[in-house]
Amino acid sequence: MNIQWYPGHMTKARRAMQEDIKLIDLIIELVDARVPLSSRNPDIDQLGKGKARLILLNKSDMADDRRSEAWMAWFQAQGFHVVKVNSRTGAGLKQINAAVQEACREKIERDRRRGILNRPVRAMVVGIPNVGKSTFINSFAGKACAKTGNKPGVTKGNQWIRLSKTLELLDTPGILWPRFEDQQVGLRLAFIGSINDEILQKEELAAELICFLTESYPEALGGRYGEEVKAAAGGSEEDSSHSGDLKRAYQVLEEIARARGCLTKGSGLDTAKAAAILLDDFRSGRLGRITLELPPDGGEEKCLEN
Repeated sequence: MNIQWYPGHMTKARRAMQEDIKLIDLIIELVDARVPLSSRNPDIDQLGKGKARLILLNKSDMADDRRSEAWMAWFQAQGFHVVKVNSRTGAGLKQINAAVQEACREKIERDRRRGILNRPVRAMVVGIPNVGKSTFINSFAGKACAKTGNKPGVTKGNQWIRLSKTLELLDTPGILWPRFEDQQVGLRLAFIGSINDEILQKEELAAELICFLTESYPEALGGRYGEEVKAAAGGSEEDSSHSGDLKRAYQVLEEIARARGCLTKGSGLDTAKAAAILLDDFRSGRLGRITLELPPDGGEEKCLEN
């Protein structure tokens, strides 16, 4: 499955971020805990050189907790501070202020030596589309957030939002889109809904997802759709190629259509409708807590390999 998606806003967003980043002490980057690496834009590392960094594994309630722990360890080994959060429910948000203080400890100590006391850390929140950036800002700031003036950035039309006594946010930075020369990155983003479904072939996308689930979360499909689907997903492995896996995946999709009563007018199986149901069940977490990739040095890599 070939996915091409590269909006023209990229250059403008990158230029805006280059300007704004001069004004801040800390970059708070949201990633989707189900695809922590695929939901990052590599440009942020280049643009953010010399700045304190905090990674928020958002939507952590939908991700495999064991794999999230592996990702936290990996990001920490790269020099990032990391917190697992769920912006929608507010889980983990209370840990952020302490993480910010730890990430910016050198800056705070430097200010103290200069006699500058109690100056809030100035941060920028970044994240690719659909990662939950706006939900996070709204949840973390709450209704009582105060906008402040007399700071660089205001004259450009940006505004500072006081998130707490120790943290201010420059709103709004440009959003960066992901680049994916690696088609597996595009595929993972399509699974979680970060790419417009209208440009995708849903049945093929659902078949790819079935291939992954059968390999890495073999109980998920049967647990949701019943024994017939479980039997189809665990069928013969005479052809172990990716094309063979896809053939079996389409058979599983037919069983899902049968289990959910997805029929065409002529009483045939409506696999397009079944594909939409499967994708919606995955994206809403009804298939269970699932992570689509492991850290690059995670050993038992089972992540969408052809």
